[in-house]
Amino acid sequence: MSDVFAELEWRGFVQQATPGLNAQLAKGPLTVYCGFDPTAPSLQIGNLMPLMLLRHFQRAGHKPIVLMGGGTGLIGDPSGKRNERPLLSKDDIRAHLHHQRDQMQRFLDFDVGPAQALVLNNADWLGKETLIDFLRDVGKHFTVNVMMQKESVQGRMEAGISYTEFSYMLLQAFDFLHLYRTHRCTLQVGGSDQWGNITAGVDLIRRVEGGEAHGLVAPLVTTASGAKFGKSEAGAIWLDPVLTTPYKFYQFWVNADDRDVEAYLRLFTERAREGSHGIDALVAMHKQDPGKREAQYALANDVSELVHGRDATRSAVAVSAILFNNLDPRQQPPDVFRTLANEIPTARASRKELSLVEALTEAGLVKSKSEARRAIEQGGVYVNQQRAADDRPLGSDDWIHGNNVVLRKGKKDYALLLAG
Repeated sequence: MSDVFAELEWRGFVQQATPGLNAQLAKGPLTVYCGFDPTAPSLQIGNLMPLMLLRHFQRAGHKPIVLMGGGTGLIGDPSGKRNERPLLSKDDIRAHLHHQRDQMQRFLDFDVGPAQALVLNNADWLGKETLIDFLRDVGKHFTVNVMMQKESVQGRMEAGISYTEFSYMLLQAFDFLHLYRTHRCTLQVGGSDQWGNITAGVDLIRRVEGGEAHGLVAPLVTTASGAKFGKSEAGAIWLDPVLTTPYKFYQFWVNADDRDVEAYLRLFTERAREGSHGIDALVAMHKQDPGKREAQYALANDVSELVHGRDATRSAVAVSAILFNNLDPRQQPPDVFRTLANEIPTARASRKELSLVEALTEAGLVKSKSEARRAIEQGGVYVNQQRAADDRPLGSDDWIHGNNVVLRKGKKDYALLLAG
């Protein structure tokens, strides 16, 4: 139990913690919670930090609570936001909540046991509070002077902050108090932008119950290049495979900056520090030959398996090898081609007895048959990653699993031809 704090420090999860937390962790298992406001239809990789925090605590024997903000999500947390969040409907919040709750099962164990994770919804108690009772029982313990000093409020003073979002801190503090009373929860974790909200809850528990509670926040992840973590050219990287395909998810981590990969391995994988496959060994190999990107491949594989499972990751790895390492696709299972069809242009052949020139034209890799013939003559056309010497009919051996032909023109113009 006592080692979990040192493990979290080494991995980079600890930016601030309340005094005495390490001593409390050493005494025995705690109940620890983290809140997630369902303001989007899916979790995204910015949520991986708190999810991994809870995962580490559970592995060390502590009991995690995932608190879904069915109530606070209707208000909107001002932390880290320059402008007022748009208010979502109750139906949207409810739909987002159910989807995100399902995604949590990849990270935490919700089966029976002393460290069994719980999923709770703060709408269950916040919705029952009357305004008068809340102001009397909670609001009286907060001064506006102190609230104005919180970072989440200070960051919004120039743009302005509504009373709705200004009151968010009180709601989150009340959540902590409620969980302390009902589940003996004594630790709240989150990102560093939540420090003011978390310490407000710690103080409320002390004032109302005379109890000891603690908080721990992790630093907000930033990239070495200065870009916002979790963003790509196409936008946010979601955990939902429909919003971000497993292949694109895998590629995000493969393309991690060399300067970031060690920190990401510590934060987002469970690899040990030592050993032949440990983080120190990977980092040493990476420094010796960064071009091989072995650290990035290990990172991408581990995070993808955690989020999407082994089968989806295996397909993503195979598709990546086909598109970037010219892997022969003929020995790949059918699910790889389903993944490939989502990532490159796909066309259906009107018939299987096509010439290569016709296949290139139908696949859209060339604008005319004459262009196709020139590309073949110049040695720039490949069928299933094998260079085509001349125009020829596509044979049964070319149709992988009887349905797929991978065509390439030049170095990186691909198309998947489907039979039928």
